[in-house]
Amino acid sequence: MRFQLDHDWQGNMSTPRARIGENTKTQLLILLSIIWIFLGLIGHAPWKPLETTSISIIKDILDNGHIIAPLAVNQSLLDLPPLYHLSAAGSAQLFSYLFDIHDGARLINALWMSITLLMVGMTGRELWTHGVGRYATFIMIGTIGLILNAHSLNTEIAMLTSTATGFYALALSKRRPWRASLLFGAAIAVGFLAKGLLPALILTGTALSLALLFKNWRTKSFAIFFSAAMLAALPLVALWLVPFALYYPELFSAWLKSELHSFNQSYFSYFFKILIWYAWPALPLALWSLWRHRMQLLSKPRFQLIIIFFLISLAALGAGADNKDINALTLLLPLVALGAGSVDHLKRGAASALNWFGISLFGLAGFLIWLGWFAMTTGYPSRIKERMQFLSGSDSVHFSIISLVLAVIITSIWLFTCVRVRQSNRATVTNWAVGMTFGWGLLMTLWLPLIDSAKSYKPAFTQLQQAIGNNSACIKSLNIGQSQRVLLNYYTNLHLEPMDAPQSASCEFYLIQDERGTTRMQPSDEWALIWRGKRTADRKESFRLYQRQH
Repeated sequence: MRFQLDHDWQGNMSTPRARIGENTKTQLLILLSIIWIFLGLIGHAPWKPLETTSISIIKDILDNGHIIAPLAVNQSLLDLPPLYHLSAAGSAQLFSYLFDIHDGARLINALWMSITLLMVGMTGRELWTHGVGRYATFIMIGTIGLILNAHSLNTEIAMLTSTATGFYALALSKRRPWRASLLFGAAIAVGFLAKGLLPALILTGTALSLALLFKNWRTKSFAIFFSAAMLAALPLVALWLVPFALYYPELFSAWLKSELHSFNQSYFSYFFKILIWYAWPALPLALWSLWRHRMQLLSKPRFQLIIIFFLISLAALGAGADNKDINALTLLLPLVALGAGSVDHLKRGAASALNWFGISLFGLAGFLIWLGWFAMTTGYPSRIKERMQFLSGSDSVHFSIISLVLAVIITSIWLFTCVRVRQSNRATVTNWAVGMTFGWGLLMTLWLPLIDSAKSYKPAFTQLQQAIGNNSACIKSLNIGQSQRVLLNYYTNLHLEPMDAPQSASCEFYLIQDERGTTRMQPSDEWALIWRGKRTADRKESFRLYQRQH
């Protein structure tokens, strides 16, 4: 049974359409998606805190061949199933002749995010009509909360892909139940193998809730769809779950117990409030769509799906996820789908206001990025250069003709869309997506060396390794954070022994992390300071390395 779609948008547009052919629009979407996806994936070190655990797990896979239960350094229990990290390790191995491990691994996000954007677009088209899918993708690209997270090594990227695929499969189930069942089963399996129970619970909870609450979904066709999806998902899940239980029974028991007891959080208000900025501009468009279709929200299948998916996602994330903004990615999917259907029906004034707000915001951001780069390159204005040096810890910016050419191209595309394209409701979301890509692209071409200089631990830990020399004696540690431990091991292969570990009593070296505002611990006289260091722009934490005197 197909959705009963009301194709009234053609006769009820608030503003005229831009006179650009369908091929041109598609080409713009593809170009924009490529730029948005790839810029920021390479050229920088693993950044704390988003990427530290993942890069350590990937290193364990590559160095030790642990593919069933890979662990981060100093980790004794499995936190996550390995699918995302296996895919990232495979990407790192594939591109090892061109890139460092972290850059090669991060490239796998291009595949995950390409699938996600495709699913978002197809969901918009399935729920509404031809052409809406393109603008659903534009809205998704333009959301503030997605941009940084989509370019970091995190299992939440695979979870987003799985929930986006499952969301599309539910939308498709009315029209193509068998095809949708395979997609839904694959989505559940991928979500479980990448993130555990959370994405599987969101997808199955949504399907069951729809069937229980609405007679539109309580049909034989939907029952067949759901049953076939479960049958498709179970063998895929078993491919990992069975070997895990057989070869690592203790790890499996601890992981299963942790998963079953993980839904005891209470962050519902956090995830709800964060959407005010995180889901912009999808949120205002979705709210407008809710108001416009307020009389149909509980009667039309598409609105039932969107609302139930959002509520189930909010409940599952609030109970089973930490209060980190990256965990809110799944909440973008129903908001984008709902907002995409309202683009053509925005009032002229609202569309114009949103458009000019985006142009002003991204125009100002782009001007400041260019100004900062110009100051670092030429030394003028001198005060801006001094401030940039202070924040980045770098005395100069590495001039790259490739980065400069890319920045000029991105700027030209943004200027063209702002000036030449006839303004319409659909042009508003296009301009926002282009603006987001413009701002992110300039950061990743002109400012990336400066940002990486401030965030990278590689120079400090390389100096620490040089201070130790070829000595492989153990290093006891005090107050070293988990992220710092992981990155030290990644860069130097050095392992730290905790202060309370029995073997630390005989260690030759002693590493201490100091935090600003806390009392500095001073070792006894048997220890001599041989090195101190920190990240170039870090004013909060530093490190001291001591060697035992004999």
